[in-house]
Amino acid sequence: MAQALPLPSRMVAGALAGTVATAPMTAVMRRLHAKLERDDQYPLPPREIIGSIAPGLRKDPARDTTIIAHFAYGALCGAALATALEKPTAAAGAASGVGIWLASYLGWIPALGILRPASRHPAPRNALMILAHVAWGSAYALAQSELVKSRSIFEGRPLKDIEIG
Repeated sequence: MAQALPLPSRMVAGALAGTVATAPMTAVMRRLHAKLERDDQYPLPPREIIGSIAPGLRKDPARDTTIIAHFAYGALCGAALATALEKPTAAAGAASGVGIWLASYLGWIPALGILRPASRHPAPRNALMILAHVAWGSAYALAQSELVKSRSIFEGRPLKDIEIG
């Protein structure tokens, strides 16, 4: 039986997996946003958050900051999730993604006055964001599993291409 991965190593893999998982999440967000009714196609929460906390940013810097913050939050959530789930399954990842949505959009974000709670947004937008978080969680679980399993290819015997001495 394989030895359990130390928590700091698991958190590094979790942060990387969370970053990687943010790409398919973003793809889901983009595709579903385009299908919303026109009145519901206002910017999605990552952009609204940046607009709320940094209202003076112009168009391109705001967009770039949003992308960076979105992926950084994915990394942070991935590292945090790795502390709780040693070997996440797709189902556990998907459930965790929904948990992150709940804690974020019905929890700390409205509690800090950054955005209105999700319950005050249209149901189709909430469905979009929940599905995006399911995609994130599922992708996170796959990426985390692969990163942990792949550790062995980066360790081991002496290096061959580096002359020592």
